[in-house]
Amino acid sequence: MQSATAKANSSELQEASAISEDNDQQLNASIVIVDDESTTMEVVKAYLEETGYRNFVLIEESIHALATLERQRPDLLLLDLKMPHVSGFDLLRDIRMHPKLSHLPVIILTSSSDNQDKLQALDLGATDFLAKPVDPSELRLRVRNTLAAKAYQDRLTFYDPLTRLPNRHLFMESLDWGLTSAREDEEKLALMCIELDQFDKIRDTMGLLAGDEILRQFTLRFQKVIKGIDMMGRMEVDEYVPVNLFRLDGGVFTLILHRIHSERDAAGVAACLLEAVRSVLLVKNTELYLTASIGIAAYPTEDGDSHSMLQLASSAKDHVKANGGGSFQFSSRRINTQYQQRLSLEARLRKALDRNELMLHYQPKVDVQTNRIAGVEALLRWQVNEATMIPPDKFIPIAEETGLIIPIGQWVMGEACRQLSVWQRGGKVPIGMAVNLSPIQFQNKQMPTVFKQIVINSGVSPQLMTLEVTENMFLDDIDRKIEYMRRLKDQGIKLALDDFGTGYSSLSYLKKLPLDELKIDRSFFIDLFKDPKSSALVSTMIYLSRSLNLTTVAEGVETDEQLSFLKKGACDLYQGYLFSRPLPPDQLFEMLPPANG
Repeated sequence: MQSATAKANSSELQEASAISEDNDQQLNASIVIVDDESTTMEVVKAYLEETGYRNFVLIEESIHALATLERQRPDLLLLDLKMPHVSGFDLLRDIRMHPKLSHLPVIILTSSSDNQDKLQALDLGATDFLAKPVDPSELRLRVRNTLAAKAYQDRLTFYDPLTRLPNRHLFMESLDWGLTSAREDEEKLALMCIELDQFDKIRDTMGLLAGDEILRQFTLRFQKVIKGIDMMGRMEVDEYVPVNLFRLDGGVFTLILHRIHSERDAAGVAACLLEAVRSVLLVKNTELYLTASIGIAAYPTEDGDSHSMLQLASSAKDHVKANGGGSFQFSSRRINTQYQQRLSLEARLRKALDRNELMLHYQPKVDVQTNRIAGVEALLRWQVNEATMIPPDKFIPIAEETGLIIPIGQWVMGEACRQLSVWQRGGKVPIGMAVNLSPIQFQNKQMPTVFKQIVINSGVSPQLMTLEVTENMFLDDIDRKIEYMRRLKDQGIKLALDDFGTGYSSLSYLKKLPLDELKIDRSFFIDLFKDPKSSALVSTMIYLSRSLNLTTVAEGVETDEQLSFLKKGACDLYQGYLFSRPLPPDQLFEMLPPANG
């Protein structure tokens, strides 16, 4: 265990490092001097250079001052009052009315002894005054104190307190400035959007403090990579145009690369960042392995304002993450269009329930021996309008990612129960009703209670209801999920394992699950008679299911030969186009046998 002395020493070293960093940033502050006397400017510059300041812009023609300030975005302005063309008063007034310069600290340099001039300058927003001729000691103190006050205010407003990185507000300003400069100087710029792929899951598992430590460690890694880049070899960047790293939110960072030669420069930096992320991370005595997804938008290949550039980089990043992460992708209009369509689809999905656009179709589950309907599976459909039906594989993943699957799943359960009750009141024989359950629904601890109430309210027998789960649902936290399953079983609801054989097929967990039904995935029937292994696997699964006293259901049956195989193997039920495709409720009603038949 680390001793108290060691912890104290570590804390002191971190504090000293932070102070040293702040001092270095202050000496690297950008200082603009506007004065029609070039000699005065050179003297002031020389005094400040003796202290270590090194970033100056001298403006003798005040008429050009505002444009230069807009372009340079300095940390401090030293301003003379009495100048031809544009006076210091006029310039100060324009600065305080400018949306991006209004908080710029301004120290007035003046030889005037007129108190009215000072009052007018103060009224216009001057920060401080220095009398000419300038005293070097007083100059250094006032500049130091003004920059220190600005740095403190900037840190509160523009910096993330956890990582000490500039935040989203300063990022948008910096990107806007960078794009403006790149256009004016005909230079190239690259924007990276970086997301730690597993950050949210690890933070939820290990806690907020562990998440904070992960962000701090990766910030240091990113800064080390950036500092270690051979700028002279990779990019033509001068010391006053730094590579800017920002933290937006969660595990998302952005990086602005100024004055790159080509997009290959950005690709090289991205590769270095990915390599840094892959190295093992030690948090709370636990080794963690993370990856990152990086999207890159490059100017002038992609031309637009700061918001559209961020959108392009973010869309490219999301594209990488959706395809497994751990890589980088340059933006393209095609990728951005895909994600705009996805966002639009998500927005429409949020309103689909209220607009009654969701519906259920029902596919019969048929007795293999008698060929009579024993039950149905409720399948979700989204009918946007008469001409447009959005397939489930397009919107269900979005519903799961956004959490909309919770209210949608409750609606499906309620609608399935309601429809079953309608068929029974219409004189049809009671049949089983199967409803698919998403892994996301299993994370909702209220799910068993909510479903119990839905079944009770509908008036149907819970023994007629079956919830279908998939194997991948049991990759983690299996004990809690088995508990939820038992609560559902206690209510009389049956449980089926869907798509058996395609996921985490472990016999050890299969015997633990409180199941009633095993569904063999349709993929095993594609080559049933071409590949002996397929037929052997199907026969084995039917035997296994019967041995565990489970009802066996075969999915995707399309030919009489497949049905004959299932009869010989003593499979219980089947689904597939051989009997019927999924149907709307009114069409299925005509196929159901009467209760007195």
